[in-house]
Amino acid sequence: MRTLYNILFIIFFVLSAPYYFWRMRRRGNWRAGFIQRFAKYDASLKQALTNRHVIWLHAVSVGEVNLCTQLIRALEPRVPNIKIVVSTTTTTGMGELRRRLPTHVSKIYYPVDRRKFVNRALATINPKAIVLVEAEIWPNFLWRAQRLGIPVFLANARLSDRSYPRYKKFAFLFRPLFASFTGVGAQNEADAVRLLEVGCRPEAVRVVGNLKFDAAKLEEQRMLDVPAMLRQLGVPADAPILVAGSTHDGEEMILAEMTKRLRSRFPNLFLVLVPRHFERCLEVGQKLRASGVRFFWRSEFSTKTKFGEGELECLLVNTTGELRFFYEQATVVFVGKSLTAVGGQNPIEPGALGKAMVFGPNMQNFADVTRSFLAQYGAVQVDSPEALEAAIAGLLASESRRAWLGRNALKVVAENLGALDRTTDMILAQLKALGIYVAPKNGPP
Repeated sequence: MRTLYNILFIIFFVLSAPYYFWRMRRRGNWRAGFIQRFAKYDASLKQALTNRHVIWLHAVSVGEVNLCTQLIRALEPRVPNIKIVVSTTTTTGMGELRRRLPTHVSKIYYPVDRRKFVNRALATINPKAIVLVEAEIWPNFLWRAQRLGIPVFLANARLSDRSYPRYKKFAFLFRPLFASFTGVGAQNEADAVRLLEVGCRPEAVRVVGNLKFDAAKLEEQRMLDVPAMLRQLGVPADAPILVAGSTHDGEEMILAEMTKRLRSRFPNLFLVLVPRHFERCLEVGQKLRASGVRFFWRSEFSTKTKFGEGELECLLVNTTGELRFFYEQATVVFVGKSLTAVGGQNPIEPGALGKAMVFGPNMQNFADVTRSFLAQYGAVQVDSPEALEAAIAGLLASESRRAWLGRNALKVVAENLGALDRTTDMILAQLKALGIYVAPKNGPP
């Protein structure tokens, strides 16, 4: 089976490489660290790892980086003698790791899952434990870790409606891999059942909750003064701000056309568009310009930028890692990938800020979270662009309803905190069993 997987992997890798290289080129900054994807590391990393116990955490992309950040902040005080290495797959993820984490945390790209590269990576880093954030299952990596006796944890684990049938269909390959996990922190009971069905051992699975609730409450250094930016863009201080976060293809133009119509009732309404993939922004900008929307690029903003009041209708955010700061200034939030695409994006962050939020019918990737917000009237769900426009108009017209939704959303977030402590305890118990010093929760004695 392993031989067959490796043959098929090489064929797939060769055929798909042009597409992935094209995507990396679109995202930019792909050359820096590129060779790490083949497990070739510079002398400085090797020196930093010499004679150190290492924990390796992996965050696929931007969404998982925030979770890794909080895990690292929770783990570091408890294991003061441990060296932490964190990896990611995407260039945008690497940019976020470098922005969020201090220099003493080593950041690398995750190796391509060819046996030669995986073996070299694990031999170089030689981790005492590995923590994978959410379900990132690469067979060669897990096979090698299992052979070396390295405990592997799956944090914030969930199986989507899309991935779950695939893992069941190829059970002959994936069941032994899921069975190899030392600890699995499931987001909820439904995910725990699915994880058991695909092969996880009952004694390894714990329902710990969703780390994204704790991540949304994580304080981070303020890197952007959004109110000052909006004033320089000519947005009146009392103008309502509609922030559309993590949007996908088609949603930007729906929001832009909607804003045009709504400005007849709310003349100062200002739209902030934050596409999920910033490489799409050029295409989005071209469509906005063709439809006559007066917009400005976030990347072109400087302290000298100055527009007169009412000259702009929209800010197009073509940078990464700043969505939270725009959410903070929102009057109403639209959660993207929920209207014209399937899956939905994270509603917890605007909820943790007490914002009135609206999303479309497609929130499959956050089904349990969505149910919690809707059950406690902490969000509004609509089924069409027309219903979205009506819902946003209603919220813009009613400050009391916005405040009510925001208070309810905050309550949902508060009731779901604690996953971070439970996940950390799961990992620390195993490290302690390995003989690694674990400091008391309130600090060393």
